[in-house]
Parts: sequence; structure tokens; C-alpha cells
Amino acid sequence: MIKVGIIGASGYTGSELLRILAQHPEAEVTAITSRTYEGRKLEEVYGGFTGWNGPVFNGSDSIDAVAGCDVVFLAMPHGVAINLVPSLLEKGQKVIDLGADFRFRDAQIYESWYKLQHTQRELTKNAVYGLPEIYRKQIRQAMLVGNPGCYPTSIILAIYPLLKAGLADPDRIIIDSKSGVSGAGRKADLAYNFPELFGNFKAYGLAGHRHTPEIEQELSLAAGKAVKATFSPHLLPVARGILSTIYLNLTKEITTEEVEEILTRSYQGEPFVKIIKEPRLPELKWVAGTNCCHIGVRVDRRTNQLIVVSVIDNMVKGAAGQAIQNMNLMCDLPETMGLQQWPVYP
Repeated sequence: MIKVGIIGASGYTGSELLRILAQHPEAEVTAITSRTYEGRKLEEVYGGFTGWNGPVFNGSDSIDAVAGCDVVFLAMPHGVAINLVPSLLEKGQKVIDLGADFRFRDAQIYESWYKLQHTQRELTKNAVYGLPEIYRKQIRQAMLVGNPGCYPTSIILAIYPLLKAGLADPDRIIIDSKSGVSGAGRKADLAYNFPELFGNFKAYGLAGHRHTPEIEQELSLAAGKAVKATFSPHLLPVARGILSTIYLNLTKEITTEEVEEILTRSYQGEPFVKIIKEPRLPELKWVAGTNCCHIGVRVDRRTNQLIVVSVIDNMVKGAAGQAIQNMNLMCDLPETMGLQQWPVYP
């Protein structure tokens, strides 16, 4: 049995980790931390966990709080993991950071976009970007994984194979993404109050969202050249889910069916990526509560464009589920263990 610790377990991502791990046959949660809920039971914070027999919240975010754990999840804001990871690794603990601190191969890019000094530049060279469909082999051997962001997961999975195949022009990528409110975290903020959100729909973070360099980092590797993308995120009045619509200029004449076949071959055998064939297109409800990414495409011959639609649950494949998928790989367990939930619908 793998002993698991979660630093920052009282937020949405932390609670989703707990929800999935509670049903994992080879994982036991032995330590959870929260500065806000020190000494309280999980069921006092999330009533849905009534009857859960795990540990109470430790109020410290120090490495001592997760002593004895085999795997430690860091569900904390950016800038926190930088200070914790070195000591955790020294103790031989495997670390999965759900923040941004170890997603970038170039620490200068992190510093430029997150306005923080990265004091563990050497560790960025050893950290593995935790997208299993692309970096499975490296993740299996990793001690430190930087779990991808939610928006980047929906986008990279959707078009990585297409750019790698030279099917689309890497110099013109337009991404229109829409996320549920849980992506903003569990916090009191006027912008996320029910009356502000209900019946509303808005763009935010245009021409400067922090997920932009992460998206460009991975798409550049796929294209074999530096890529700059236009990324426009929006806030949906729903709790969870991301739908990304991506517009690409085609480099050759091709049909929708042929693009579907390229994606199907690229993700053959992948348990969590589903290619949705014409005439259907992916919908948020189809992935709610699951670790799946659904992808659909259309070729617009009139404009010579390829339109790609991708959906994920931002809390599962976009965060906690993908982190557990990475844990399974790092611990030599079946990759799908604990992650085979069907969607919650409606």
C-alpha cells in the first residue's frame, strides 16, 4: 500500500484528490494539511466525506507534516513548492506538484510570467512534465513531476499530434477556451459569487494568461520550432469542465475523416483519450467526473482551416485525476487504477 500525503488538501484540487484516492485500491492517505482547518476532520469541511476514516488536517505545510509518505501531492499556489520539493526529494519521497513551479524547462520563462524568482533551477532539469500520453516513459522514472495546467491539458492533447505530423501551420494557432468556475479555486471573491456568474459569460486574461507559455512550450516541441499561440480563456457559469476550440490553418488538403484517423492512430491504446467521430462533437457533460479527454475535429474547406474541439473535466484530467495517473506510473501501478469512473450525467 502506497502512503500518500497531500499538502493543501482543503481546496478544490485537494478534495478531488481525496475523492479519487479514497477509492484507490493501492493508496492510503496518511497525511493532509490545511492552514485554515487545522485539527478538523475532513467531513467538517466537506460533508460528502462523512464517515471517512482518514487523518485530520495538520495545520503545517512543512515536510514534517507528510513524514513517512511515499508520494506527496502539492496542491498549493505557485511559489510554495519551490521551497518544499528539495527536502522532500532528499527524503526519497516522490513528488507531484499541481502548481506551476516545475512545469517549465526554462526557469526564466517561469520568472517572467509568474513574477517570482525560481530558486531551484537545477531541479527544473530533472522534473518531468506530467502529461502521460506524451511523456509516459519519463514519468515512470521520475521522482518529481510538474502536473500540467488544466487549460494546457485540453489544448496540447487536442493538437500535439497534428502539429507533429506537419498537418497545421504552427505560425497561426488560435485557441478559444472556456472553463468552469472551480478552476479559480476555493476562495471568497466577488467575481465568483453566484449572482455575478449565473446567466453570465465573460473573457478574462486576454493576451497574458499564465498558461500561455506552458502551452507554447509543449506545442513548440511538437512543431519542432518556436510557436506563439493566441490564447483566449473564458469563464463559464458552470462548476467544472473545460471546452477548448482551436483554429489551425491546414498545410495540405485533407478531409475531416482523415484527420480523425490521424488522431485515432496517435492515441491508439490510450485509456483516457477518446476521438469523437463526425457528426458528433464533444460536450462537457460527457467527461464530468472522469479522467478523459474527448476530441473532435472539422475541416472547413472554404477557409482551409481545421477546427478542433476538446473537452476535459478541469478538476480530474485537468488536475487531480492526471496527478493520480502520474502517481500510478511513478509507482509502477496500472495506469488506470482508481481512475475508471464513468461520467456524472446529467
